[in-house]
Amino acid sequence: MPIYEYKCKKCALLTSAFVRNVEREVVPTCQHCGGKTARALSRFAVGKDAARVRSDFGAVPRSAEDYKDPRQIGRWVENQFESYGMDLPDEARTMIDAARDGELPDAVKDL
Repeated sequence: MPIYEYKCKKCALLTSAFVRNVEREVVPTCQHCGGKTARALSRFAVGKDAARVRSDFGAVPRSAEDYKDPRQIGRWVENQFESYGMDLPDEARTMIDAARDGELPDAVKDL
């Protein structure tokens, strides 16, 4: 049973609708302004296993579990700069080293 998205013709915001029967067309009113809606193309996601992530983004991180630790991003950044033959900016080096010491930026601490 799919969830379809509809775009409001008046305010242009999206409204989602759970459809129990795909053979019966349902056109909901806008949840935001009550206007008429039209079916919109929805974004979708594709799940990836650890092997696919490594093939798409390189050998680092080594496993999908590494993505749960924001400090692993530093290793990826270092490798990307190295692969392009560029020097890592001093500010980035400072932030990566601080993250490895457990000093994470406030935005990351809130996760």
